[in-house]
Amino acid sequence: MDAEPDLARIAGAVGDASRIRMLALLMEGRALTAKELALGAGIEPATATSHLKRLQDDGLVASAAQGRHKYFRFASDEVAQLVEALMRVAPRKPAAKPAKHEPIRAARYCYDHLAGSLGTDLLAAMLRKGWLEGDAAEPRQLVLTAKGGKALAQLGVDVDAARARRRQFACLCLDWSERKDHLGGALGAAMAEGFRAAHWIERQKHSRVVRVTRTGGDAFRKLGVSV
Repeated sequence: MDAEPDLARIAGAVGDASRIRMLALLMEGRALTAKELALGAGIEPATATSHLKRLQDDGLVASAAQGRHKYFRFASDEVAQLVEALMRVAPRKPAAKPAKHEPIRAARYCYDHLAGSLGTDLLAAMLRKGWLEGDAAEPRQLVLTAKGGKALAQLGVDVDAARARRRQFACLCLDWSERKDHLGGALGAAMAEGFRAAHWIERQKHSRVVRVTRTGGDAFRKLGVSV
């Protein structure tokens, strides 16, 4: 018989303020060094090393050595989903300016796919156009229609490569700022990569925030997406 999941251990791992700040930094979708994570979390490098060992031991982060550096990223897509879920239920910090003007709410990466109002509007447009439809068997899963597959291919999205990835293909992901769904899964990641390659979007350095280019603005408006 399989052992029960050790929820208390995971709760302890993410319940530390420094560790959860480090996990939030990894939501940028980039692999980061221990020093970068320490700076971002506001802790000493030696302390960060200890926290990263705990996160590795609990299967939340993985590391890979490259040259003199060791880089850390999420151990799986499920970890990114866990952090995003915590962001949705966490109380809000006081904002220095109206929240609706915050760039991170307008367009950002949710690990490796698009979120914020850009992401939710894009999903709504795809459903409206009949490119995606709900999966009757799995309420949080989506089905790419033949019409949608053809349209995305014309936009330069590699749908076949997305299907080949060992993860959910297309799913609803509740957006923490919009409180509406955006598109997650391998298809969401492939679309974000395709839009970046086409120079529709640019990501700000060391940030999850996305800037829509002039080319992207015109293209998104043609799709019925407000930018």
